[in-house]
Amino acid sequence: MQVLLLYPRFPKSFWSFDKAMELVDRKAVLPPLGLITVAAILPQTWSLKLVDLNVREVDEAEWAWADLVILSGMIVQKDDMIAKIHEAKRRGKPVAVGGPYPTSLPDELHEAGANYLVLDEGEITLPMFVEAVERGETSGIFRATEKPDVTQTPIPRYDLLEMGAYDNMSVQFSRGCPFQCEFCDIIVLYGRKSRTKTPEQLLKEFDTLYDLGWRGSVFLVDDNFIGNKRNVKLLLRAIKPWMKEHQYPFHLSTEASVDLAQDPELMDLMSDCHFNSVFLGIETPDSDSLALTKKFQNTRDPLTEAVHAINAAGMRVMAGFIIGFDGEKPGAGDRIVEFVEQTSIPQAMVSMLQVLPNTALMERLRKEDRLLEQVGGGNQTTLMNFIPTRPIEDIANEYVNAFYQLYDPVRYLNRVYRHYLSMGEPRHAAVKRGKVTWKDVRALLTIAWRQGIVRPTRWMFWWYLANIYFKKPRLVISYLATCALSEHFVEYREVVRHQIETQLSAYLSAQLEQEEKSRANRVIGVGAQR
Repeated sequence: MQVLLLYPRFPKSFWSFDKAMELVDRKAVLPPLGLITVAAILPQTWSLKLVDLNVREVDEAEWAWADLVILSGMIVQKDDMIAKIHEAKRRGKPVAVGGPYPTSLPDELHEAGANYLVLDEGEITLPMFVEAVERGETSGIFRATEKPDVTQTPIPRYDLLEMGAYDNMSVQFSRGCPFQCEFCDIIVLYGRKSRTKTPEQLLKEFDTLYDLGWRGSVFLVDDNFIGNKRNVKLLLRAIKPWMKEHQYPFHLSTEASVDLAQDPELMDLMSDCHFNSVFLGIETPDSDSLALTKKFQNTRDPLTEAVHAINAAGMRVMAGFIIGFDGEKPGAGDRIVEFVEQTSIPQAMVSMLQVLPNTALMERLRKEDRLLEQVGGGNQTTLMNFIPTRPIEDIANEYVNAFYQLYDPVRYLNRVYRHYLSMGEPRHAAVKRGKVTWKDVRALLTIAWRQGIVRPTRWMFWWYLANIYFKKPRLVISYLATCALSEHFVEYREVVRHQIETQLSAYLSAQLEQEEKSRANRVIGVGAQR
């Protein structure tokens, strides 16, 4: 069996970092970890080729070579996934699909022409699919009634990647989250029990990446890395000597719940293991909205203090925020901007609330008859897909204004500087870095030209850089890398404003047209009665 594994294209988004990727000559931020894990579970006697469409296109020879095409992806990738199914079918190739999008909305992929729907988690459903293919079955739906034991998950096939195309590599330690946030589909897809790999298992993945020559950033893609704190601490105690022995070849980052700040031992262990950033789902500084959406873990301690504690432990804080919760008071966008400025969080991902499939929020809004037709994709350039409790034009305008303010170049650089000035420096020995390349020099010169000469940040840029160099010398490279991300945000905030305003205008026009039709029908009805 000759299998072509395809990873669909992402649209431009907050996380695509397009302009920043151009600076360092990378094509994408992260590789398709799910798809290379699928590759490891499939029979190793099969011939496998992987094409990440965020890196390059499929060529005709690869289409002709394939006996079977397998696609995996998230809802945000739906347009390209459906397009590639159509391309495969046009060439007469059978198609199998899996991952979060097909698992959440299988009917859409069936209608698009997929032959095999390999749903839920692949450790259970992929062997069922393989058996069906080997029996000669030409279609099928494969579902799991339980969650797999991830200690049995094989090492992903990193060797299938074009590794030089990526800014980060990725590994996974756990699946699932113990919390119950109403809007979140992670607990729907992976459950509320945090299932973890063994420390030995993850270190073998580190060994694989190291042996393949990877040096640099590694993202632990867990949706809540600290969902099982006991097991995470065991892992970190195993990573610490590995890192020291290998001279700290990786910078680690991950996602975690805000209660990380309540555990100094855990933060110290992460810092010792060379974690230099963490993404927090803060969502909103409004405690009433947090309680309504059942994000109780964010109401137990002051959020501002939590951010400062994590930052002081040596980790850059990234955070997600949402506008549009039920009962939200006017000015939510301004309150988010105020919170981000107060905590000096450099990267604040702000989005309008989207209803994701099969979540508790979807069930509640369905009962309240407030759902609209489209399914949310988790991007920052789409209107809400439900009827909110306050005017959607107010929410959209607050959102656009907040995003635009946050990524004003002067505001952004100010936050980056304040954040790094208060960040704890690494406690382990200095890491020996590789040779400086022409790509590094070009990237630095580009940032210096744009931010230190062309833009209104010109005086601040040099003053701040000098201060970081003298006060936090071991953070200089990380500081410059975070400054470089401004190149993406300066452009992306214009994309957000244009697309949201265009959609809002169309939405309000359609609403006005509907009201005029209803008014005309009432007039006709009154005339008929007369």
